[in-house]
Amino acid sequence: MPSFDIVSEVEQEEIRNATENTQRELATRFDFRGVDTKVEFKDGEVTLSTEADFQCQQLLDILRGNLVKRKVDPYVIDVDEEALHSGKTFSLQVRFKQGIDQPMAKKIVKLVKDAKMKVQAAIQGDKIRITGKKRDDLQAVMALVRGADLGQPFQFDNFRD
Repeated sequence: MPSFDIVSEVEQEEIRNATENTQRELATRFDFRGVDTKVEFKDGEVTLSTEADFQCQQLLDILRGNLVKRKVDPYVIDVDEEALHSGKTFSLQVRFKQGIDQPMAKKIVKLVKDAKMKVQAAIQGDKIRITGKKRDDLQAVMALVRGADLGQPFQFDNFRD
């Protein structure tokens, strides 16, 4: 029986490349000249630190632009509400959503079931397995999930016939 998995993953290499591009761009920016600024990628998180709160927001905008250029969906970015102030520096933690959490998985399964397609949806950890008799039904589920605005990008892999 044909099946595929719905997953939500971000390539770490693309995040690392966007972080490095942000560092290079800072070297050429006039408004960051002479300012102690740091952009670090470590353990799947990016730390932005600089001397002022508004500069943290500017760094975040630069990072977002570089992530979009690297084709990383902006929906995966999870940023702290406020910059953390310690000493004379402000820092922001930028995390990236990996996997499908339980409430989102339930929402997707409900969406598929409400569409009354002849497929089965099963939650398997941080991915969802969709199984059906026809390829066309599976492709309709892919179109349905792509079309729904769920606030997170999804990829489809392990398509088996």
